[in-house]
Amino acid sequence: MGGVVHLSTVKLARGFFVCLFLWGFFSLSYAARSGVSKQKFEVKKHLNRLNKPAVKSIQSPDGDIIDCVPISKQPAFDHPFLKDHKIQMKPNYHPEGLFDDNKVSVPKSNEKEGHIPQLWHRYGKCTEGTIPVRRTKEDDVLRASSVKRYGKKKRRSVPLPKSAEPDLINQSGHQHAIAYVEGDKYYGAKATINVWEPKIQQQNEFSLSQIWLLGGSFGQDLNSIEAGWQVSPDLYGDNNTRLFTYWTSDAYQATGCYNHLCSGFIQINSDIALGASISPVSGYRNSQYDISILIWKDPKEGHWWMQFGNGYVLGYWPSFLFSYLTESASMIEWGGEVVNSQSDGQHTSTQMGSGRFPEEGFSKASYFRNIQVVDGSNNLKAPKGLGTFTEQSNCYDVQTGSNDDWGHYFYYGGPGKNQKCP
Repeated sequence: MGGVVHLSTVKLARGFFVCLFLWGFFSLSYAARSGVSKQKFEVKKHLNRLNKPAVKSIQSPDGDIIDCVPISKQPAFDHPFLKDHKIQMKPNYHPEGLFDDNKVSVPKSNEKEGHIPQLWHRYGKCTEGTIPVRRTKEDDVLRASSVKRYGKKKRRSVPLPKSAEPDLINQSGHQHAIAYVEGDKYYGAKATINVWEPKIQQQNEFSLSQIWLLGGSFGQDLNSIEAGWQVSPDLYGDNNTRLFTYWTSDAYQATGCYNHLCSGFIQINSDIALGASISPVSGYRNSQYDISILIWKDPKEGHWWMQFGNGYVLGYWPSFLFSYLTESASMIEWGGEVVNSQSDGQHTSTQMGSGRFPEEGFSKASYFRNIQVVDGSNNLKAPKGLGTFTEQSNCYDVQTGSNDDWGHYFYYGGPGKNQKCP
């Protein structure tokens, strides 16, 4: 009869919709689960690639695990161009200069024990023939925006002193207070930097103090070699001050990374761990602790070498990694950098250096001293025509000077957000 719906038809329809709902629910649930498991698989694969089998492992008091990895098994050799690379165990040439605490020599054993400012040394050391590598943990990778971006800087993080587009720099969220030289060919750079533990406002921000050796334009083809100290909760999962290196040959797009988080930098030194905590650090109106960093180009092989402190030659960046830097650097920068994410619409209170302005001076402000460049004759020289740059001097500032003890130096840094930097 018209207008009459059989009960069995209603039940059938209701059953169909219940099945449809359950199928949709389980499909979504499966998709979510498979998405998570796919991410876990990617993370695990990445960890297996980074964490090489170790001869022994050392538990550091700050929670790090330092793996002593055979020198020929380090992450650098994942690079296809390094398949048959013969490791160069020492540089052919070493720059000579005025402040000569930097000869390539093996420090005396007691000097080795007492003067390496890294926490993990309290619980052991790596043997000759191995290098110390900070173990990457699952949480480290999960904090990154993606597995692919883990261990990489964001683009536009190099200070460009003479930019025609200052707005572009400020939009990038990176702020700097630096001294720099340009207009010549530079074959290396050196500085002694005092080490602090700046306060970071939030996890996705960082504060660092470093040397930049730059080649190429500031567009897509920028080459950069960098080294210094940093506090980066996102990268390391804590607020410790850590020694780091970085490199890129395409303006931070696809190439390069921090420390050993991709293939590239070849380490030869068994004493110093890249990415490991530095201790002790300087205190306000208290003892000052500094580190020396020297980066230079070996004129014979063309590799860029790095030395830490007195005699600790860490290793080198092979020349093939770069385009412009295969010849020389066209600009050197020394100074501080922070990320200003302006999360609440106000300037970050992340500190640069000690968190104090340069005019406060010694034992209060952060400094770079004995800054030098390496010339074409492989000599360390005082920089000529030293310029300074900061985006907002009310937030972070820089002041240069020179004297007989410290050569060319500068104080730099600041508190970020304050009455004049809202």
